[in-house]
Amino acid sequence: MRDGDDAVVADSRTTGTRPAPANKLNEDEQAEILAVANSEEFASLPPSQIVPALADRGVYVASESSFYRVLKAAAQQHHRGRAKKPSGRVVTSHCATGANQVWSWDITWLPAAVKGQFYYWYMVLDIFSRKIVGHEVHVAESAELASLLMRRASLAEGLAGRSLVLHSDNGSAMKGSTMLATLEQLGVAPSFSRPRVSNDNAYAESLFRTCKYRPDYPSKPFGSLEEARAWTQKFVRWYNQEHKHSSLKFVTPAERHSGQDAAILARREQVYRDARNRNPGRWSRDTRNWKPEGQVWLNPERIRPEVSKQVV
Repeated sequence: MRDGDDAVVADSRTTGTRPAPANKLNEDEQAEILAVANSEEFASLPPSQIVPALADRGVYVASESSFYRVLKAAAQQHHRGRAKKPSGRVVTSHCATGANQVWSWDITWLPAAVKGQFYYWYMVLDIFSRKIVGHEVHVAESAELASLLMRRASLAEGLAGRSLVLHSDNGSAMKGSTMLATLEQLGVAPSFSRPRVSNDNAYAESLFRTCKYRPDYPSKPFGSLEEARAWTQKFVRWYNQEHKHSSLKFVTPAERHSGQDAAILARREQVYRDARNRNPGRWSRDTRNWKPEGQVWLNPERIRPEVSKQVV
């Protein structure tokens, strides 16, 4: 700002001395608040519990906000009580920049003809390409069967000596000792969803939904294990080889997994450019974006820099 002589004067609003509020708590009142908050009766309670309890006895020491303010000034505004302070769990976030870097796996139930019985479909998915890299149907859910599937999938994809993250939920088959030992032998880093968080394994859940909402998904329970295996095999063949995935710019998971998607999308881009050159008046904007996605994140909306884990 400028004064009458047009000289530049510093803004004094940020440096001026402000008078203390007339209703500011004095030292004795602050000491009383601390004494009450740290008393044996209230030491484990927050101000939101202390103030109403005192009011029920006809006692008023200070407002709830004053309690919080005084405790903060005394460096006592922290978790109170014997229970452990809630801790932020490590966010399960991974980034894949190519195939066979981050896999996600899960098990879903397929209804059997016998009431109350189910078949268990084990499925392993590459999150970068969305390709199902391994799957089997069994009559039971176990870590032993899961470890065998993981060995077969690793062998089929030629992962020997390559780093890989395998993400799953917290089921017994996922965290069983046999499965964990197999992952250690294969050099695979296990990753798990947070407890009671249903969407930390979204890729696998989304694929199971796609499967069960297919028009040809059986309306009746599977009559035998062989029937369930035949249907899932047919679905996987369609999903990997024929299904043009909307999140992959409408190429198939197999094309993305093998690296063919770049050439396919480049040809599509050329087709669109040629069409625009032939009739530019019909294009008010640029042609459709056919550039392939370079990164795929697992749970990107919950990434925090200090806990995110990126696969290079």
